[in-house]
Amino acid sequence: MGKDGQRRRWGYSWIALCLMMHCEQHVSAQIRYSIPEEVKEGSHVGNIAKDLGLDISSLEHRRFRIVSGSKDSFFQVNQNNGILYVHKKIDREEICDGNGACLLNLKIAVENPLEVHYVEVEITDVNDHFPSFPEKDLQIKIAENTLKGTRFGLPTARDLDVGVNSVRSYRLGQNDHFEIEVRESEDGDKSPFLLLQKPLDRESQEKHILTFTAIDGGNPPKSGSLNITVSVLDVNDNRPVCNRDTYTISLKENASPGFTVTFVNATDPDEGVNGEVEYTYSRNVQREVHDIFDLDKVTGEIRVKGKIDFEQNEIFRLNIMASDKGRPPMDTDCRVVIKIIDVNDNEPEIEITSLSNIVSEDSKPGTVISLISITDKDSGINGKVVCSLSKNVPFELKPYVQQNMYSLVTKESLDREVASHYDITVTATDLGNPALSASKSLSIEVSDVNDNTPQFPHSLLEMYMFENNPPGQSIFSVSATDEDKNENAHITYHIIGGDQTQNDMTSFLNINSETGVISALRSFDFELFKKFQFHILATDSGTPSLSSNVTVNVFILDQNDNVPVILYPVSANGSAEGVEEIPRNVNAGHLVTKVRAYDADIGYNGWLLFSLLEVSDHSLFSLDRYTGQIRTLRSFTETDEAQHKLLILVKDNGNVSLSATATVIVKVVEPKEAFAVSDVKNTVKDEEENNVTFYLIITLGSVSVLFVISIIVLIVMQCSKSTDYSSKYLQEPNYDGTLCHSIQYRSGDKRYMLVGPRMSIGSTIVPGSNGNTLVIPDRRRRDSGEVRMPD
Repeated sequence: MGKDGQRRRWGYSWIALCLMMHCEQHVSAQIRYSIPEEVKEGSHVGNIAKDLGLDISSLEHRRFRIVSGSKDSFFQVNQNNGILYVHKKIDREEICDGNGACLLNLKIAVENPLEVHYVEVEITDVNDHFPSFPEKDLQIKIAENTLKGTRFGLPTARDLDVGVNSVRSYRLGQNDHFEIEVRESEDGDKSPFLLLQKPLDRESQEKHILTFTAIDGGNPPKSGSLNITVSVLDVNDNRPVCNRDTYTISLKENASPGFTVTFVNATDPDEGVNGEVEYTYSRNVQREVHDIFDLDKVTGEIRVKGKIDFEQNEIFRLNIMASDKGRPPMDTDCRVVIKIIDVNDNEPEIEITSLSNIVSEDSKPGTVISLISITDKDSGINGKVVCSLSKNVPFELKPYVQQNMYSLVTKESLDREVASHYDITVTATDLGNPALSASKSLSIEVSDVNDNTPQFPHSLLEMYMFENNPPGQSIFSVSATDEDKNENAHITYHIIGGDQTQNDMTSFLNINSETGVISALRSFDFELFKKFQFHILATDSGTPSLSSNVTVNVFILDQNDNVPVILYPVSANGSAEGVEEIPRNVNAGHLVTKVRAYDADIGYNGWLLFSLLEVSDHSLFSLDRYTGQIRTLRSFTETDEAQHKLLILVKDNGNVSLSATATVIVKVVEPKEAFAVSDVKNTVKDEEENNVTFYLIITLGSVSVLFVISIIVLIVMQCSKSTDYSSKYLQEPNYDGTLCHSIQYRSGDKRYMLVGPRMSIGSTIVPGSNGNTLVIPDRRRRDSGEVRMPD
């Protein structure tokens, strides 16, 4: 009871305190903690509940919390244990200014009964800031005659830390002229000064780069730097100095007005107007010098102003005064001696009379192009002239009847395709000392004649294209070049046969005479037409015209465009249907019949596979996928039906396979019935076999023709190749197991594939026997319509 009364009294007291706070009256804290800044989040500040004497077990029930206070978001209390902890990182310099104590006031409230407690947290400083200056760079200008011991004020460094962590000292980088002096005021502020210890000389060192460093008292200490640039100001303490005691110059008498004789150069190490030098003639210079030579007062340049004559004056002596612009100015004298040299001052003159500036490339050597005349106003040895041409040109100069006359003639045969234009320089040089020369340019154009035939990049072209191409479609193009120009290089194209004349090729091929684009006028059928050859004639438009031709071999590639044809069974109405009767007592493996089919395509496109689409009893019959033979799988039983229908699918192996179907009706009869009807069946079968024989004859004839054509093509190809006649047999890399047998071999640069029934070990395939051979283009380089240029 005593405790409850005491708590009520505390509650009434805190209510009163709260009312006083709302009335803006100051209330001091009950508890005070101290933590350094920058502590980690979650760091414990103190156990408020324990320090206030609160029951920890009832904190959550009494809603123990922070209700307000200065920057209360920095702290949180744990209702389970009453510990005050840091909620987020605290930066003392961010929340407090000045050097005084940094205090955060918190108001803690609990209910039942209501109590309000005040907690004060002091944030102590850590050395987490570097001293800094208001600027990174400081410019100071000091005259070079400034006295030793002069002071120059420097900016004071600032450090956001307080106390011992604030700025404590200053330091200046190593140098020969300055040091730091620090003055401390009565309130403890330190003011740094730059003290001049040694006199400055701008001519020795114009700028001094210093590093001024402020250091705080932390542990470890932190520092900040200021870059000080001291610019030394100039005073006029140096006299101009000529770079030579006497300038001795040799000058030719034919120097033209404006010609630069020399430069008088005097230097003054001072700066600005103190180092700017002006040049003037001295008072004792003769008037004649002013008339012949001009002096630039700023640059000291001496130029020719009037006529110089060696016979009148062989030497000139000039006194030039160089003075600066300081106050007072300082000056010096420079001497110039100019010696005049007598020279050969007349150049040869060249006159060219051109008969024509265009010469044909078939002109003979010795053809006259131009007449050249050379004159020199000088006399004696200075008037004698030697004439020459520029090097590496097919022309030469030949002396004419009169002296100093020449004719320009062709020296060798010309070729416009090698060089169509010549810029010739004619140079005339006299024999004076020194010799004078003159030159003149002459442009000559070489005109074209039709002396180059059109040229194809290759003499033989090979083109591979698939059959069934759309009529009128461009299949490939040819292009020839002619090194001539204009009409001599204008090429037209024509298709000719092997006898160099237009033949029946034009009935299924067309060439654009201007572009060389070749179009097929009809669709090609591989089964009828596998290869053909023609020539393309390229003719220029010159007079007379020149021409050349290229041979084109076109290979037609097979496509899967023929549906398999069922040869047996065939019914009387032409459909692929047949009826077979077998005795019921036959054993397993009995040959029921054989489905025969044919495909006009070759290779994969013509290789056929057989499969059962429908069968009434899968356990009775089997079908060989390669031969088409139907055999019994087991003996017949009494429960087996008397009639079975088999639907056979025959398809080729093209990329998009084509197929046909055949129906075989198998009737199972008793042995006696089979013998009884055998005579009738034989009669019917003879008639059917006659039809089958007719189709087989047609098929075998077609295959024989294809075989003979393939043999002829192979022999022609082998005869036309003189390299690598050996055959290399290759296993087809894409063999998927659906063919009975597949072998590739290479002859020259052709690849062939042999396809046929599965072979036993020891079987032999002769490369020349290519009745079942498919010529395969190299898929890496040849597609439909691709032209191949043989190596």
